[in-house]
Amino acid sequence: MNLSEIAYRRVVVKLGTSVLTSGSKQLDKAHMVELARQMAALMKSGVEVVLCTSGAIAAGREHLQYPILPDTMANKQLLAAVGQSQLILAWSQLFSIYGLHVGQLLLTRADLQDRERYLNARDTLNALLANNIVPIINENDAVATNEIKVGDNDNLSARAALLCDADLLILLTDQKGLFDADPRTNPNAKLISQVVKIDDSLRMLAGGSVSGLGTGGMSTKLEAADIARRAGIEVVIASGHHPDVIKKVVSKESVGTHFSAIENPLESRKQWILAGPATQGSLVLDAGAVKAVTDKGRSLLSKGIIGVKGQFERGATLQLVDQQGKVIAKGMTRYCGQALSLIAGKHSDEIESLLGYDYGDAIVHRNDMVVL
Repeated sequence: MNLSEIAYRRVVVKLGTSVLTSGSKQLDKAHMVELARQMAALMKSGVEVVLCTSGAIAAGREHLQYPILPDTMANKQLLAAVGQSQLILAWSQLFSIYGLHVGQLLLTRADLQDRERYLNARDTLNALLANNIVPIINENDAVATNEIKVGDNDNLSARAALLCDADLLILLTDQKGLFDADPRTNPNAKLISQVVKIDDSLRMLAGGSVSGLGTGGMSTKLEAADIARRAGIEVVIASGHHPDVIKKVVSKESVGTHFSAIENPLESRKQWILAGPATQGSLVLDAGAVKAVTDKGRSLLSKGIIGVKGQFERGATLQLVDQQGKVIAKGMTRYCGQALSLIAGKHSDEIESLLGYDYGDAIVHRNDMVVL
């Protein structure tokens, strides 16, 4: 695959249980290695890949030789606890064939809602990608309860795509894509190749899980597509068994159902910051920092901070104000208030020596900031 053929720099691939098992009761290792081959080829071409994988409970059942257990939350968590290690072992072995290492991130909805945990997850994800390691994401089913679960890996993959600022989300399933009627009951159902707008009529076309093996049907894929495209991320729903499906989707061949990203994605994403919780403090900027933030679209660096007001943790939403007290921007800080009091006015290369750690040069990154 030539880099000139590729329109994306970072891709999230979500694999449903039905794809990983090929509709059986056990992991289809032969098909999994084929999917790993495609993702490895993508990485070799210079595209970063994040894998969101289902299949932990199915892997647990297989490893324990299909025990008959009551259908309780505790037993599902038991199967997930056993299966998660088997699933990551399988992926580790398969990617090692292509000289690639993997790293596992087990997340719950609570990790994505809490700002500090969200930022920690993002930092880990970016560190893995920077070192050419395949991040493998799954819901932490072994500890998650209904109150803290995302609930399905379609929505989890969409949030992972936002987390890592991906360009493309590929949802691979046991269907060829979204149809204008139920293909299971209507032989004349036609594949919808392009979706520009997700509305109620489109949602009515989405049914439940076909295989009964996974938690997500087409409706959860539509939800995931809506989340991702609002953040400027293109989405494709396609069959996980279509030959070379990942390569074809990334090369923009006509495969499955393609969802266009909403225009002006930065504004769409930053609406979340504006609509978020009340600001917990403020940073006073010198004239140079004000100009860099407002006129040049730059991130806020420690050197430009001349005052820190309030007590807040890393990930808090803050006001950025000029020396006259005028609010010029709102954004999420990568450092807590105590740390900022120590590094305000200092050069970025002094941060680690002053704090003993370093979360990067940007105090408030431009992607986490809304200029008012």
